[in-house]
Order: sequence, then C-alpha cells, then structure tokens
Amino acid sequence: MNKTKPYEISKHIVLEAFQRVKTNKGAAGIDGESLKAFEEDLKNNLYKIWNRMSSGSYFPPPVKAVEIPKKNGGTRILGVPTVADRVAQMVVKIYLEPQVEPYFHPDSYGYRPGRSAANALAVTRKRCWEYNWLLEFDIKGLFDNIDHELLMKAVRKHTDNPWVILYIQRWLIAPFQMPDGTVKERSKGTPQGGVISPILANLFLHYAFDKWMAKHHPGIPFARYADDGVAHCRSRKDAESLRGNLEKRFAECGLELHPTKTRIVYCKDDDRRGNYPDTKFDFLGYTFRPRRSKNKFGKLFINFTPAVSSKAKTAMQQTIHDWRIHLKPDKTLEDLAHMFNPILRGWVNYYGRFYKSELYSVLRHMNRALVHWARRKYKKLTRHRRRAENWLGRIARREPELFVHWKMGILPGAG
Repeated sequence: MNKTKPYEISKHIVLEAFQRVKTNKGAAGIDGESLKAFEEDLKNNLYKIWNRMSSGSYFPPPVKAVEIPKKNGGTRILGVPTVADRVAQMVVKIYLEPQVEPYFHPDSYGYRPGRSAANALAVTRKRCWEYNWLLEFDIKGLFDNIDHELLMKAVRKHTDNPWVILYIQRWLIAPFQMPDGTVKERSKGTPQGGVISPILANLFLHYAFDKWMAKHHPGIPFARYADDGVAHCRSRKDAESLRGNLEKRFAECGLELHPTKTRIVYCKDDDRRGNYPDTKFDFLGYTFRPRRSKNKFGKLFINFTPAVSSKAKTAMQQTIHDWRIHLKPDKTLEDLAHMFNPILRGWVNYYGRFYKSELYSVLRHMNRALVHWARRKYKKLTRHRRRAENWLGRIARREPELFVHWKMGILPGAG
C-alpha cells in the first residue's frame, strides 16, 4: 500500500471492480469509450483510477442521459456513466456493501447479493394465501427524487470511511449530459444506471420505508424490490389506513406514491366471499389473480396465484419479432438455437417458475417464427406452411434438446 496517498485503496480492489464491470457489460458513456477499448490499455487506465481515487483528486465526468421508453408509454432517463467511472463506483460499492448489507431488511429483495425477484414472488404468493388484502405500491421517480442530505446522513451512519463519503457526494451531484448535448445540474436523486445507485436507493428506503414499517406497522409483512412493493393486510380498513400513513411518510422523505400504480387489492379465492373491484395486481413481471388450479387429488379449485403478466408476454413476443429470424436463411437450425437459447432459457427460468402453462403462448410464437424461417430457407416449403410445420415438428421430436422449449414438449405444429 502506498503510504504517500491520503486514502488507502487497494490496487487489487480496483482490478476486481473492473472485472465485475466487465461481467455486467454496458454501453459507453459521454467519452464514447467502450469496455473493449478501455481494456486495450487496461493497466494504465486502472492505474489512473487508483491514483486519482487514492489522492482524492478523482472527479466523476457528467453522466450520459439516455431516454428509455416505458412499457406504459412515456420515457424515463437512464444515466450511463463512462467505463472508468463505473469502475470507480464499483470500488466504492465493494467497500460499502459489506457495511450496509447486514442491516438491510430480509424482505428487501432488489439489487442485493443472494436475493432475487423470484424470492420476492415466492414469499408474496404464500402471504396472499394468508392475508385477504394487499396494498400494491410504487414510488414515483425514486431514483430522480432521493434527498441528498437524508441519504448522506444514512451513509455516514454506516461508514466513517472518508473517501467513500467523498466520492458518493461527488457522484450525487455529477451533472447529466442530455441527448441534445446540454449539461443539466442535479440537486437530488441518484442516476438510474449508475453502479452505486441501487445500493444508495436501498439504503435510503431502508430508513424511509423498511425500518419505518417494522416500527409503526410490525404486523404487516411486505416485500419490496427497489421502488416496487406490496404489503399484506388483514382487512380493507387496515390497507386504507396504511396507504394514508405511507403517503405522509414518503412526503416527509421527499418522495411520492405513484397515484395510479398504488392500489388496494382483494386476494379473492374459493374461500373468500364478496365482490370487490380490484382482485389482481402486477408485481415483477407477474400478474397475481384468482386462477383455476388442481389440488393433489386432481380436484379443481380457485387459487390466488401468480403467472407471467400480459405485458411481459407482449414484450417477449415483440423481442422474438425483432430478432427477424425469417431474414436469417443463411443460418442453420443449430446456429439459431445457439443464438436464442440463452434468452429463451432465461425466460423459462424466470417466467416459468409459477403457473408455467401461461408462458406457452410465447414459446409457440417462437415456433411460428422458426416455421417462417424454414419457409424462407427451403424452396420446397415456401408455399406450404403446414408442410413446414410438419418438417420442423419431425426434427423437434427427433432432437428435442435442440431448443429449450422443445425439451419442454412445446413442439412446432402442436397445439
């Protein structure tokens, strides 16, 4: 360790930070430098980051603002730091995360090691069976509205490391470079897209929501994934009371509940009587609602349970459409499997976890895209869709391992 520097930062941690950034991939920032270009002069680039961070002279460049379309219309601003700045942020994350992680609430699931959206879904499903009512809530523009003073108070509560505090302060006020080239100063929020932002958002909400819930509403279990969450209540009155209290609490912290995405839901099933307007909600790409299920004896009953949401299905089908598989007649079937199986596998692993059959329409859409490809590739199949389906179906039965969904029995021409 170089004792002439005011801050002791390990060179090994800087290298580890780069390796993590490389694994996460990501686009270039305002300097246009890609991960590949950064790596071409890796030793020198990492030394510069270490040298500046150790001496206290590291100042983050502006964050590249990119407009991302929202699924429900409109856009949100994503902040893309440069590769070098992502490495610097990762260095601080590696030091800060072990300091805060042990204090976080067990029902906070977003952006945390060893926790996932799947965990949040599983616990929510179980609690929907135990509690009749649910408050679905969403924090409006969380990453844009985090109060810097309150956040730094939380940071200082968990670390007295001077350079961790210094650089977090600098990242919080690093300006946005907008798509038109103008630079926009920032006085609140932490850019969605920054490496350090998720842990800072979790730290802020740990005090704004998680600990507040544990203190003021200990009998109401919840699951929170970043700015998205659900809380389970015994009665409608409890849910309405919680909603009012939450609005006040978030207002105290400079935040606001999203007016249309915050709703009270009745978790209706065979045992729960009464008709209420809202009996379904979306959470983490799944729709929870009453569904027909079979018990272990084969008897049908109505169960309040999750399945892949219509929005998620539409998005996956659009992705398949955007692959333009039929415009790849130069590729073999094996090439296509190699190209698309990793994405299909990810969909099946995530969206097939609960009520898997709801996902089958997406996988059949993939089969139709493959049939379209076959008709483009082989002249004898061009005018004969049914013949192309049968041809592909024979291959699928012979080689079910070729595509992820074929292995599940979702074959071309079937169903």
